Order: sequence, then structure tokens, then C-alpha cells
Amino acid sequence: MGKNTSPKADKTPQTSPEAPFTTFFQLDGGSTVPSQFRVPGTFTITRLQSPFGLPDRITKLSPVPALLVSISLKSLPSSRYQVWTSDKLIPTSIVHPFRSNVIDFDSRPMCWAGSAFDYVHYSVPRRGLDDIAEDLGFGRVSDYRLAVLEDDLVVAQITKSILPFLGRSDAPSVLALDQLSLILGAHLIQQYGVLQKTARHSKGGLAPWQKRRACELLHENMHGRIRLSDVARECGLSASHFARSFKTSFGISTHQWLIQHRIEHAKQLMAQTSMSLIDIAIQSGFNDQAAFTRTFHQLVGVSPGRWRRHYTTRRFRA
Repeated sequence: MGKNTSPKADKTPQTSPEAPFTTFFQLDGGSTVPSQFRVPGTFTITRLQSPFGLPDRITKLSPVPALLVSISLKSLPSSRYQVWTSDKLIPTSIVHPFRSNVIDFDSRPMCWAGSAFDYVHYSVPRRGLDDIAEDLGFGRVSDYRLAVLEDDLVVAQITKSILPFLGRSDAPSVLALDQLSLILGAHLIQQYGVLQKTARHSKGGLAPWQKRRACELLHENMHGRIRLSDVARECGLSASHFARSFKTSFGISTHQWLIQHRIEHAKQLMAQTSMSLIDIAIQSGFNDQAAFTRTFHQLVGVSPGRWRRHYTTRRFRA
């Protein structure tokens, strides 16, 4: 990116280079996008926004075999938008909001937008897709069909759910992004993969020892910086198999379990200590008090301060 680009990177410095992360680039009048736009070799979510468009077309490259999933957030006239794959111009029409492209990076995709645009791009490594496909019983997926301006409701809903967190200080944890990559990956395989056989689903949950070990690890890593694959490995399972088995056992995903666990831990601290809310927020795995208050209100229905006052009053009367 050019020196005037205004990135809001959500990458957590404590995580390994292989960990997924999100980034928000807001271009201004002096910003430039390199003619070759290289993505990392891991699952990433990048929001790229410009009020001016691109002067020239750009080529998107990945250091590993991967799929590029791009989704528009605003309209573009057909005359101001072009896409190439394998050096061939793909016919396009008007770009409507939340229309998706799914393109293999091996085709060296190129694009050009001649007016203001706002896009979210997912880089999805094929290695992770292969693991998901194998676990679902499809075997290795040799190819994925090209999709341009597809009306994909699943990708649209995934994007709408992640959009409010892009560029914020309380960005999704690596555990949440691992979970999201599995959901998106399973959809890409079933919707766009050239499949050789139908899936065979395992409906079993985790064994008691696996449930105990998973809960121990999640409790020890309340900030969510642990990778889903690390928890799965401790349970002797692939990440995809573990994620499905965990949800079967607990009824919710690992990330949702962790959020609920954080809130219960915060309630304990509010009820049993005189710690400030900011200290409780940090102790419970939240980045700041604002994120804690927002999540607490969503799950409990009242603010942490109000819940604490109500609990204290009730205990005093008892």
C-alpha cells in the first residue's frame, strides 16, 4: 500500500504468523494500490475501501494455493468494473451490493474499479479446504467453479456478521476466525467444489475426556488467542471434526462457549470482588471495557454496572 493508505490492522502481535487476521484499508486521494496485490498464506479477511476507484487494474496473488472470495458492499456500474481470470476478461453486469466472486488464485485474478468501491476479500488457503473436505467425506476437491457476481446468501450473511468488527480494537480472536474459516470453507466446498462423492457426516460428539480437555484449554486461554487446531490436536481430532463434535456436545461453537464463559467469569468477579469494571473486563478476556459492556448487554440484557447494582441490592436484602 502507498504511504497515505490508512490501515486499521486487527492482527494481534502475540499470535504466530500462520494465525488468521483481519485488516481494513481505507484509501484516500493520495493512496496507491500496488499493481500486484499479495495476500498472506493464511486465512485473512481484508476490507478495501476507496472513494475514488483504481487508476489501473491490479493482479491478486497468493503465496499458497488458495481461493479468493470477494464481496461488494456497494453498487458499481457495469462500465466501471472489470474482472480477468487467466488473462481473459469475464463478462460482468452492474455490481449490486453483497454479490460475490469466487476465484482460484492460480488463475491470477485481476480487477479494476473505475469509481468508488467498498469490498471485503477473503483469502482461503486450499490446504484448509482440503482438510475440511476430507473430514466431511468428500475427499480432495480438485477444482472449484468460477463465480462472478453470484447472489450467495451464505457469503453475504457471513460478511454482514463480521463487518461491524473490521477495523475495531475488539477484533475477532483467532479462535473466532478459525471457526469462521471452517464455516466459510464448508460452504465453498459444497457450493463451488467439483465433488467426486457425497458427504458422510459423523454425528457423534466429544468423549468425556475430550470435553474436559477442551474446556480446560479454552478456560486457560480466555482471550481466545489459542488456535482451534491446537485444541483439536489435544483431543486427537482434526479442526473440522472437532468443531462439529464440540457443537454436538455443547450445542454451541467453541467461540460462543468462550464468550459465555467470559460473561460467567465476569459475573463471579462482580459478585465476589470490588474490582473495577475495566479490570474485570481485562480479567475476563475482553480487550476493553466497551467490548465487555457491549457483549454483556447482548447476552444478559442489562449493562454490567446495572447487573452488579441489582445483585448487590438483592444480596443485601437477603
